[in-house]
Amino acid sequence: MRNTIIYSTLFLCLFSTKLIAQETFEQKAKAIADKIETITKEEKNTLKQEIEEVNIQFENKILTKEQADLKKQELAEARAVIIENKIAVVQAELNKLVQEKVDGKIKENDDSIMTSKNVFGKRLNLNFEDDIVRKERKIKHEKRTTSQFVLAFGINNLITNHSLDNSDFEQIGSRFFEWGITYKTRVLENANFLQFKYGFSVMYNNLKPKDDMIFVKDGNQTNLETYPIALKDTRLKNVYLVAPLHFEFDLSSNTSRKGNPKFRTQESLRIGFGGYAGVHLKSKQKLRYEVDNLEIREKIKGDFNANDFIYGLSTYIGYKDTSLYLKYDLNPLFDNNPIKQNNISLGLRFDWN
Repeated sequence: MRNTIIYSTLFLCLFSTKLIAQETFEQKAKAIADKIETITKEEKNTLKQEIEEVNIQFENKILTKEQADLKKQELAEARAVIIENKIAVVQAELNKLVQEKVDGKIKENDDSIMTSKNVFGKRLNLNFEDDIVRKERKIKHEKRTTSQFVLAFGINNLITNHSLDNSDFEQIGSRFFEWGITYKTRVLENANFLQFKYGFSVMYNNLKPKDDMIFVKDGNQTNLETYPIALKDTRLKNVYLVAPLHFEFDLSSNTSRKGNPKFRTQESLRIGFGGYAGVHLKSKQKLRYEVDNLEIREKIKGDFNANDFIYGLSTYIGYKDTSLYLKYDLNPLFDNNPIKQNNISLGLRFDWN
């Protein structure tokens, strides 16, 4: 009876040890799978928060669309590296556990082996890049058409008898201003050397006569006449809505990213040739003078016989966003004047992508 009790006790101890070893292996395997799953979930959630911050910066116009896309891609790639590094540490624990099993330190039956394989088959998914990561890491196709905001300003004058000599207008006081939106389309599919640029602009051409002269409408003609009072300031402003068209030669070098070509623009020398055409919107003459120590300002509105249409040639040459800009009206400012005078402008032009 005593021997029976001893043998029974030994058998139970051996059985319990084996059962505990089996449960311990399965628990360790399950714990490792849980660690990997936790790592991927935490890093994915962190990535989503980082991308949401980038979206907020884009909505607040702190970043452009291109800058936001690039930053999202960089964040996704960095987060993927972090996940890989963290999982590598956990993978070492798995390798150690498997080695212990191979060395016989952990014994198990076939069922326990299948159980551990099922645990890792279902839960150890190293393809940790979910939809949002794959979406942000995807290389976007390069846009063939881009848009720019255009701003230009400088000096303005009238060419009389094909010359600026003895001009009736002040060189510095007469100015022009232009703003608009343009679109630029790459003409060649695989090169950005040639671009077609088009859009619309609002032009303000100001003329400041010398020697107290003002513009006076006389029937269908407009003449310069001396004002009877000394003038502190006088200028005629003509406003136009035009459609500029240019062919732009851009010497920016092409680059590639992960085998995909990237067509850079406005990173080097740019030269544009073309012209513009549009309509005359309004004219206004301003006078400022003093009478009995009182400053008087006058505004005279009308068409001043200015041409209803405008068309001309323009060109620019510059580096990156800044250019030297020249434009010349092919039709005269005043249609019926016996002497034809054509507007010419020279200044700086900014094309901001």
